[in-house]
Amino acid sequence: MADPATYRPAPGTIPTGPGVYRFSDREGRVIYVGKAINLRQRLNSYFADPSALHFRTQTMVRTAAGVEWTLVRNELEALQLEYTWIKQFDPRFNVKYRDDKSYPWAAVTWTEEFPRVFVGRGSKRKGVRYFGPYAQAWAIRDTIDSLLRVFPMRSCTNGVFRSAQASGRPCLMGYIGKCAAPCVGRIDPDAHRVLVEDVCDFLAGRTGALTRRLETEMRIAATNQEYERAAVLRDQLNALKQAGERNAIVLGDGTDADIVALAEDPLEVAVQVFHVRDGRIRGERGWVAERSDDADTGRLLEQFLLQLYAEDAEAIPPEILLPAQPASPEVLAQLLSDERGTRVRLKVPKRGDRAALLETAARNAADALALHKVRRASDLSTRNRALEELQEALGLPEVPLRIECYDISHTQGSEVVGSMVVFEDGLARKSEYRRFIIRTVEGSNDVAAMHEVITRRFNRLLAETARSADESGPMLVDPTTGAPRKFAYLPGLVVVDGGAPQVAAARSALAGLGIDNVALCGLAKKLEEVWLPGEEYPLILPRASEGLYLLQRVRDEAHRFAINHHRSRRSASMVESALDDVPGLGEIRRKALLKYFGSLRKLRAATVEELAEVPGVGAKTAAAVKAVLATQEPAEAVNLTTGEIIQA
Repeated sequence: MADPATYRPAPGTIPTGPGVYRFSDREGRVIYVGKAINLRQRLNSYFADPSALHFRTQTMVRTAAGVEWTLVRNELEALQLEYTWIKQFDPRFNVKYRDDKSYPWAAVTWTEEFPRVFVGRGSKRKGVRYFGPYAQAWAIRDTIDSLLRVFPMRSCTNGVFRSAQASGRPCLMGYIGKCAAPCVGRIDPDAHRVLVEDVCDFLAGRTGALTRRLETEMRIAATNQEYERAAVLRDQLNALKQAGERNAIVLGDGTDADIVALAEDPLEVAVQVFHVRDGRIRGERGWVAERSDDADTGRLLEQFLLQLYAEDAEAIPPEILLPAQPASPEVLAQLLSDERGTRVRLKVPKRGDRAALLETAARNAADALALHKVRRASDLSTRNRALEELQEALGLPEVPLRIECYDISHTQGSEVVGSMVVFEDGLARKSEYRRFIIRTVEGSNDVAAMHEVITRRFNRLLAETARSADESGPMLVDPTTGAPRKFAYLPGLVVVDGGAPQVAAARSALAGLGIDNVALCGLAKKLEEVWLPGEEYPLILPRASEGLYLLQRVRDEAHRFAINHHRSRRSASMVESALDDVPGLGEIRRKALLKYFGSLRKLRAATVEELAEVPGVGAKTAAAVKAVLATQEPAEAVNLTTGEIIQA
């Protein structure tokens, strides 16, 4: 790799105006394109201390062998040129949003003499009109099947069409009335083209005119006593309505819009797009990409929209609904308007149907990201690579097949708890999870709490080891029950949630027990730094590293487990303290009330009759509970289902 200092522009030679820059490698291939309002300020940031750069940015500047720039007059021209160069050069270090699955299209071969309709996947071809994409292939196939009852255009392949022409007999679709059989001359090209236009209008969302026309023709046929034709038109109307009902109306004003939602984490971002045409969801699509830098949501949205509409400028709708404003909203809107030929509006809905639909898209994006992570985590080769990367990065003597992670949770020093989660062979082993109630530490002292948790866990390990020795050999399974012994396994790696102080506390606890054969590290949330015992500086793993990804999953799982334990104890303690003054109410019935209502707020709102429905709580006790709660001041409570802090 090249040293960035070898091609750094001389001081003062970079202009200070707006422009677009591109980094190229030794072969002259463009590897990164970016824009800036101040070229000098932006480019100088690439040649600062490399350790301060994002890992992918470090790789880019070391891969490059030169940098060039082009001055423009304003930010709009900069965005236009960046948009053009990304399409032209396809730079490897720009974020590339990849489809997380293959989506089906409804396609019509418009340029053929007798166009056909079919469902397909993959890239688009010239001379074909595409509609969608759709989430499910079966849904669009059912829709087209219903449409062919109304508009019997051709749907057969070219081979079947030529075979029918040669034999003079139509295929099955012609016999059952789902094709007008142009192959045998039952319909001429002009009349068949009318059917094709009707199908395209329906797939594009323009169903109102079709419905009105069929209704008019049906009434005329009935007036003229052409009852058989009227019945056929009635059946066609029903089939058309059935096909239309597959796409529920989501925006009553008949809006044409794309709805874009993001789901992000420090490593990856998922995007979900709903294509709404004439007020109906006519297609949807999802992408997943690795984050190339620390760009915020606005910049991610801007990059995504540029890539999305660079593929197909004709697909730009008049309105785009977003979860947040892109980095340069006015400039981006102007660029998209120029590409479309008419005005494009970028909106961030806050209420109403549009906001509700955006929320639905956001849930889909979150589900897609979670599914992507599950697939990535469950892949055996990926897990093996992650463990091998950790072994190499941390200098371990062997692959850490068992990883234990610890976290502390509390609220301003109250209800301090700890968690231990276990991953074996890169997968969560939930039966081995453990919770700790901190006993010796008061207040918000995470370091001391971590010391206590590590001490208690490895004291149990020493006790189990001594017990196994007394039983003539190491035994990890209880011989009487056949169940694994708690805390009997020695981990290959201990991870603590935190930086140098938490790592030092864990190291001190292990040293105090005489344990020196357990690898230890900490993962700090802010910059995802890996801290090793006794090291002055953290270890920075590549952002795309599978080893870092595994550490993050382990850390996040420990945090989730600790938070859930803390919330349940906090809510329970609040309910118990509120019920201390109820005469005759013991611990079992307090827990029954907590489990039944879930929060102190719901408990206060319950009537005497509702309280009496709790098992073990009679009418007399219910009245006493209601009387005591009525005299108390409302306080904060925690909903056990959502974890939301509310007023009780």
